[in-house]
Amino acid sequence: MREGTADRRAQSPDPADNSKKLLAFLGLCRRAGFLTAGFKAVVDDINTGKSKAAIACSDISEKTFKELCFFAGKRNISVFRLDINSVVLSAATGTKAGVFCINDEGFAQKLSHLISDV
Repeated sequence: MREGTADRRAQSPDPADNSKKLLAFLGLCRRAGFLTAGFKAVVDDINTGKSKAAIACSDISEKTFKELCFFAGKRNISVFRLDINSVVLSAATGTKAGVFCINDEGFAQKLSHLISDV
């Protein structure tokens, strides 16, 4: 590399780009059939052991988030509260909801990796 040129890989990633990747990934999860939407459906998946990770939008109530954490905690399932509102997340997934869960271990690990980058 010549002196005075910047290495593009050394630059910090754009947070907006990471959010777009996260939203695209959640859309992929839905198309693959590994995304469940809606509080009751998510709790049912958690209780049956089907869920591997839970996702909450930024604009759900504290009571709903507390209940989600309670049910997920009983099964030792990770809960991620995104800094994305339900309108944006619903548009990305094609399902109007504020609570989602991922039902595949590999997809759940990828979600965790993407969220740590955001």
